[in-house]
Amino acid sequence: MAELVPNTGNDVTLNRIPADDLHLGSFSENPPWSLAGRELIWRRPVAQLRAAQARDLPNLTRPPRLPPALRALDVARVLGPAFGTWFLRERGTERSRAGLSRRFRVAAERLGPTYIKLAQIISAGKGVFPDELVAECRKCRDQVSPVPYADIVDVVEAELGQPLHKVFRTFQPTPLAAASIAQVHTAVLRTGEEVVVKVQRPGIDSLIRRDLKVLSWLAPFLVGRIPFTALANPPALVELFAETIIEELDFRLEAANMLDIAEMFVKLGRPNFVVPRPHPTHVTKRVLVMERLHGFNFDDVAGMKAAGVDTAEVVQTAMLGFLEGAFLHGVFHGDLHGGNLFVLAGEAGRTGLGAPDEMGKRSDKLPEGQPGAAPATTARVGLVDFGITGRLSEAERLAFLRMMMTATMNDIKGQVAALRDLGALPPDTDIGAVIADLGLDKPPIDPTGMSPEELVSELQRILKALLGYGARLPKPLMLYVKNMIFLDGAIGTLAPELDMFAVVTRIATHFATAHGATIAAQLGVSPTSWEMDLEGLKAGFGVDPNETSSLTYAELQERRALIQRRLRRHRPGD
Repeated sequence: MAELVPNTGNDVTLNRIPADDLHLGSFSENPPWSLAGRELIWRRPVAQLRAAQARDLPNLTRPPRLPPALRALDVARVLGPAFGTWFLRERGTERSRAGLSRRFRVAAERLGPTYIKLAQIISAGKGVFPDELVAECRKCRDQVSPVPYADIVDVVEAELGQPLHKVFRTFQPTPLAAASIAQVHTAVLRTGEEVVVKVQRPGIDSLIRRDLKVLSWLAPFLVGRIPFTALANPPALVELFAETIIEELDFRLEAANMLDIAEMFVKLGRPNFVVPRPHPTHVTKRVLVMERLHGFNFDDVAGMKAAGVDTAEVVQTAMLGFLEGAFLHGVFHGDLHGGNLFVLAGEAGRTGLGAPDEMGKRSDKLPEGQPGAAPATTARVGLVDFGITGRLSEAERLAFLRMMMTATMNDIKGQVAALRDLGALPPDTDIGAVIADLGLDKPPIDPTGMSPEELVSELQRILKALLGYGARLPKPLMLYVKNMIFLDGAIGTLAPELDMFAVVTRIATHFATAHGATIAAQLGVSPTSWEMDLEGLKAGFGVDPNETSSLTYAELQERRALIQRRLRRHRPGD
């Protein structure tokens, strides 16, 4: 069997041909195969598959009169004692949230892939779900045992319709990664191309559908009984989970997502991203063969700097590509995290990684010739795992655009209206009343200057007001917030000395100069009406606009840590 190739940042695929398909997508410069002129038969039914899933979704999340009996008993045997013990021993104490979060995580691990997947989605929702729950669910990221190799072979042979040795020269028995829905193996095709093979766990489709019925039946009984925020109440969380996970059960949809996002980057003129090519023929519902990318892990700062990669440039390019995809084309990778991004040194693309006139000069890059500095090199950001992809309707995309534009202008009314149009508030919501009830028409308050009691009281007041208006967290907004939280943390890892005011200003300036006329036409506003409100931006960060000229990410984290410490000093029982 083939040995795993070391992750050196270099592309070492065995078989290469000319890259004549770069007009179709933002792919690698040295392809294992070309998609130009190829009819992708597996792509034909994608539109019908998406429509069928949309029709099926309400049935999956409609609470049944009785859940699937055997699976319900399994779930009850695990969740019952866990929540019961919490209710009797910890509810209403200072250990309430931490205790419930820990018990949920342990229960998820015992219940298997569906519940581990739910925990993994929650683990990426810092700022969306309670911190204690997020911290516990992070422990589930590597808790899925791999499927036996013989079972994987059975799935691959059944899906591809051939014995394994007829398709692959080598196939690594030990998976490169094992997740809740599928696991990934490295292989080499008979024709010499190095690939990654994503294989769905046997029986996972039916298991998830049974589990969704159980969760849909259980969720209404948990309303008001556990201390989750209302924006992630149990029934809403089940709906969000179902909408997110159902698309992952058909790899033809994931392969189509790969092509759509690769094409989107070409339309944006951003070849500084790399999407692996799906194989022209070896894609089925349960098996996805794709080009293998080699690169640095997204948090490998030392490795990238040693190779001369500008890490500040990398994270800003990733952020800009994500925002442009969402705002201008309504499609974006929906599950950004460190395991789904790579940095490919030497894959320069045709325009490099983020031109200086777009993003400005970088302050943390060592000058060439300075001791310890590697020669400057360009790089590209590689994206993998497209099972969760954000897709916006035209109305949602325009709402996202308005949210971005009004945020840079400090237009509170416009921001609340955009959130309403995204589905976070009911369509008939009185925008003026929301602004008044939340106190958004008042000068911003510096949370670091509030006492623990004042801070908790203010958060509770805002939450109560949102509850009264029927606020919720729709899937596109959840994926957007989740990605922004990841990118926020990536700045802390890759470029903690970046000036946050400068980053936001650069991004806003880029949108205004590169896309201003298009955005103005789509939103029906005058191009001259869009003006960056830097003072309002500073106030939004909770700092004095007159006394603060810059705010690095490291300084922002210090402010956040102070707020967290004050919240921990005041922990009322839930």
